[in-house]
Amino acid sequence: MKEVLAIIRQNKINPTKRALVAAGFPSFTASAVMGRGKRPLDRELVEAMDSGTLDAQEVLPILARGPALLQKRMLSLIVPDKAVPKVVETLIQENRTGNPGDGKIFVLPIQDAIRVRTGETGDAAIDEMAGA
Repeated sequence: MKEVLAIIRQNKINPTKRALVAAGFPSFTASAVMGRGKRPLDRELVEAMDSGTLDAQEVLPILARGPALLQKRMLSLIVPDKAVPKVVETLIQENRTGNPGDGKIFVLPIQDAIRVRTGETGDAAIDEMAGA
């Protein structure tokens, strides 16, 4: 089993949820988070660049304030090992814009899972059809 942890743009959460369900992954946890990447850009600078109003005299004070934390969404899915490539590809297809800030995907090992209601363990605990 693996945990697929994805940090994505907040405006991509609803399309991503729909894509995951359509791909056969209806079970996940989503959280609102704040964060930033390694790039020295912040929200105001990106907005200024996007609007075409970028001026060096305006950009320098923004950069001098330091990087802002941006609102993001974090998704966590626990899936069987064989499902990881499909989950990752679904996340990439739905979230790739080609611009900085598209997000990150992390794949982490999970030692075990236990379904509280039935006591099932391992893959059976995360199988949507088991214990129905």
